[in-house]
Amino acid sequence: MGEFKSLLPAADFVALTCPLTKETEKLVDADALARMKPCAYLINVARGRVVDEAALVEALAAWRIAGAGLDVTVEEPLAPNSPLWGMEHVLLTPHTAGETRRYEDNVIEILRDNLGRLWRGEEPLRNQVI
Repeated sequence: MGEFKSLLPAADFVALTCPLTKETEKLVDADALARMKPCAYLINVARGRVVDEAALVEALAAWRIAGAGLDVTVEEPLAPNSPLWGMEHVLLTPHTAGETRRYEDNVIEILRDNLGRLWRGEEPLRNQVI
């Protein structure tokens, strides 16, 4: 992850699309946010826990980064009292970034396959979120 952090000072946009793993949990922490340019934007369409949300709120409140586009948050739905709701430089969407024209077809295919795997006692499941 050192290479990731070394690239942050040059990025205008940081788009997170990674899975949530032990290695990616809080990938964007206070240190990563401090490395970003003041004119940079963070986009998270991965998983909420990939970002240290408290550190993000602090960086946004201090305008240390230009803004954020968040399709995911640590708690979903986002708490009504979250400071993210009132930040003019934050765009919140309802965890729908992955939906495409074929989304339902793909989900149904994965569901059918996983039901078969469960019935047969096979592991791992496809697209399993831990």
